[in-house]
Amino acid sequence: MEDNKPKSSISLPGAIIIAGAIIAVAIIWVKKPVTNVPIDDSANQKKEVNIKTITANDHILGNPNAPVKIIEYSDTACPYCKVFNGTMVKIMDKYGATGQVVWIYRHFPLDKPNSDGFVLHKNAGNEAHALECAASVGDNAKFWEYEKLLYERTPSVTQATPEGLDQNELAKIAVEIGLDAGDFGECMASGKHRARIDADYNDALKSGITGTPYSIIITPSDTKIPLVGAQSYEMISTAIEALIKETI
Repeated sequence: MEDNKPKSSISLPGAIIIAGAIIAVAIIWVKKPVTNVPIDDSANQKKEVNIKTITANDHILGNPNAPVKIIEYSDTACPYCKVFNGTMVKIMDKYGATGQVVWIYRHFPLDKPNSDGFVLHKNAGNEAHALECAASVGDNAKFWEYEKLLYERTPSVTQATPEGLDQNELAKIAVEIGLDAGDFGECMASGKHRARIDADYNDALKSGITGTPYSIIITPSDTKIPLVGAQSYEMISTAIEALIKETI
């Protein structure tokens, strides 16, 4: 999905501000996101971001033609994703409401065994499928309603709560947001959205993404800026403000 407005380049002052925000990534990276494989964060920051193009099939919240786009690859069971989800809600409350930022959600469930056979989040794929069922039984708005409740209620997978969310809650959330229980259950049993989830996952792997949350800011000039980990509201807001000024 392309922005039809004329493209603008980032001026020197704007670039300095944004560069400062990206440097903050390395500083905050001491609180590393949960990951299924070892991460070389410096390599991730230097690597070219090569992800699939945004389309109408994506899960999009906000103005699709917003000058600033944030694509998030997330895992519902990841404790850092849970924190970052709250940050993105705040970002959208401020910048999404004015059409300046759009949020695109993609799946990166860490439910695959690593080289030692260890599975970090065994239910993450099933929960990703529940999100897709919310969208197919309902619509894009229901996807985001379901997403909000799922992140609010899912206990992060930690030593204290190793199983994460009771999977029976997935159907209860569906009914709570007004989805037909039978249709949702049938969708979950079918597993028909696994291919889509795997496509998101594999797209992320091809770009070198190994942990969650991993986000990409797409600027008004189509530059892709990677954000590794649960970056703060203040850092993301600073970058957004600098980018928005470039469109004025």
